[in-house]
Amino acid sequence: MTDTAAHVTRLWRHPVKSMAGEALDTLTFGIRGVHGDRLWALHDVERDTTISARRLPAVLRSSARYEQPPGPDAGPGRAPAVIVTTPDGTDHHSDDPAVHAALSSALDREVRLVPLPDEPRAHRLSWRERAGSLTPQALARDLGIAPDERLPKISDMNARALSTLARNATPPGSFVDLCPVHLLTEASVATIAHAVGEDRLDSRRFRPNILVGGTDDGLPESEWTGATVDLGSARLRIVMKTVRCVVPSRAHVGLPLDKRLTRAVASTSDRYLGVYAEIVRTGGVSIGDTVAVTPPRPPTRLQRVAGAGRTVALDSANRVAEALRRI
Repeated sequence: MTDTAAHVTRLWRHPVKSMAGEALDTLTFGIRGVHGDRLWALHDVERDTTISARRLPAVLRSSARYEQPPGPDAGPGRAPAVIVTTPDGTDHHSDDPAVHAALSSALDREVRLVPLPDEPRAHRLSWRERAGSLTPQALARDLGIAPDERLPKISDMNARALSTLARNATPPGSFVDLCPVHLLTEASVATIAHAVGEDRLDSRRFRPNILVGGTDDGLPESEWTGATVDLGSARLRIVMKTVRCVVPSRAHVGLPLDKRLTRAVASTSDRYLGVYAEIVRTGGVSIGDTVAVTPPRPPTRLQRVAGAGRTVALDSANRVAEALRRI
């Protein structure tokens, strides 16, 4: 399945996790994902964990940019300097010792701006955080699930990625939420816009790295799980659909609060929008590049049987989680 009309329309890199990032004409994909993406994050001093906009949405109202383009050696343990702009319009340099106090004041919480460490165990969740963040109630809160709505199906998610996040605040060696690359189509954004009665929505609300135009209408990327995607000189593999939390509905830089979006994504696309991908072949991607999607090989009989068994088991786990949520 190669749709030659599909092409890259926008590209983003986010230097600091959960902050507004940089719109670029070209991205470089290394083995870890977008080069320079999320090499910084905010650390919650009291909870001793990495901050996400799910728990502290005020972070979305700040933006970050690199002082100089990241060099080829940028990565864990080698994060280039960033400039953070807080909601009052003030710039704060990562090398300034006062940056931590300034960001703490802006967020009304004690935080530190920290670079991505070259130590995988640094991402490990404390037992207190695991107990508090992995319950059905916590999941419902983070995803903005109303009492009359269902939890997302675990069977639709990637088991390896979920296992990693059961132990870590972010995947080891990264500050991304789940996978190295987030891809979204203009068609899906338009579908949600229609659901809330708008002519258009700003795709920045969904924080993708890659926005793709020229696809079929509806939610085209929802059918891409397991597919390979060629764009520019890079190749990606789609790992899973992106489970949407409350972040798109929050106030972002230049975008107001819009509580309609969480319910619209839940009712229109079963709480999924966009896809997560991993790197198969490194390379560069530019706006205008063709996007070619190749579906995975059909599963063997043994794979179908194993997949059916996995779905039954995980759907049972979903029912238990739903019951626990209502206790």
